[in-house]
Amino acid sequence: MKVEVGDLAIYKQYLELIFYTEKIVEKYPKCERFSLVCTIKNTTYEGMRKILLAFKEFKKDEKFFHLNQLDADLKMLKVFIRVSYKRKYINSKNYTAWSKKITNIGNLLGGWMKSCQKQ
Repeated sequence: MKVEVGDLAIYKQYLELIFYTEKIVEKYPKCERFSLVCTIKNTTYEGMRKILLAFKEFKKDEKFFHLNQLDADLKMLKVFIRVSYKRKYINSKNYTAWSKKITNIGNLLGGWMKSCQKQ
């Protein structure tokens, strides 16, 4: 049985994160559209790219490299979300929901990274 990238739980949750991110950043003021919003979107899409690269990679050290970079991207997203909350671009409900999505992805990522180390 061949495993497709769409079968991965982390892929599905990350796709949900992208949809949520796109919806939330529409609320940001125009002055942030080309700075913070652009950075958040780029970091989010780059994270998906790293999931795809890790999925396609056969060498475990290369796979781990991409997953480690994804972990750094998730941590940066948390920083951007915290900044957004402090600047009152998002409310506490959005902050909590967004953070929870990233934390869930981080948990899945941790499991994937551990499985790479065991191989």
